[in-house]
Amino acid sequence: MSMLRRLFPVVVRSTSLLNPLKTNSQRAFATEVTEAPNETRPTFRKIDQVSVGQLKDFGRYCAECLPKYIQKVQVTAGDELELLIVPEGVLPVLQFLKDHHNCQFSNLVDIAGMDVPSRECRFEVIYNILSLRFNARIRVKTYTDELTPIESCNDIYKAANWYEREIWDMYGVFFSNHPDLRRILTDYGFEGHPFRKDFPLSGYVEVRYDDEKKRVVVEPLELAQEFRRFELSAPWEQFPNFRNANPAQEEVKTEKEKK
Repeated sequence: MSMLRRLFPVVVRSTSLLNPLKTNSQRAFATEVTEAPNETRPTFRKIDQVSVGQLKDFGRYCAECLPKYIQKVQVTAGDELELLIVPEGVLPVLQFLKDHHNCQFSNLVDIAGMDVPSRECRFEVIYNILSLRFNARIRVKTYTDELTPIESCNDIYKAANWYEREIWDMYGVFFSNHPDLRRILTDYGFEGHPFRKDFPLSGYVEVRYDDEKKRVVVEPLELAQEFRRFELSAPWEQFPNFRNANPAQEEVKTEKEKK
């Protein structure tokens, strides 16, 4: 009911519909307008502690089954399970999560990337997978640098084809054994990778329509504005304490670490 009140804050009631025998023209169009009360309660999603406990148990189970590849298990944002793995464990871990009877994460929702230049392995690759059988989601994270490739998981999840192409285009992370690893979002002959933190905000070239040549041309970027000044090298330099801040997370300890 609160959602309906938000969508329809004004309730209009026609008095003529209450008594259809009345034919007075003045009453036929008379309406009573009442203002619906405003909703003041905030939207809050309550975290189920039972589900969180089950996620922690499942994370420990995965770490015990694959101790060679899983480096850390953590729960972020209250109820989101994450597995932090080594780059060599992408295929074994994803194959385990997809085919094991207790997992059945058969859907690859997305593959995302992140660039943190202050790290030795600056790029982070994040796999978001879904289990329809158990109605659960899990996040698998790994890392790499500019030169070290990551094994493509296209043979495990066919949806990874375009996702890996997008990460290669935006970040420059190379996926070995990919059937068709080429750019997917940028133009032909594009240089650089736009989502890297060291990529300039204005880019390297300018794409515009040339009225004399009657076609689109690509030219080196020229900033013609006079008195152009950049006071800051980067907006986050003003907040050095929060530059490498990690989100709220809770590490899940295995049975060996507890002992």
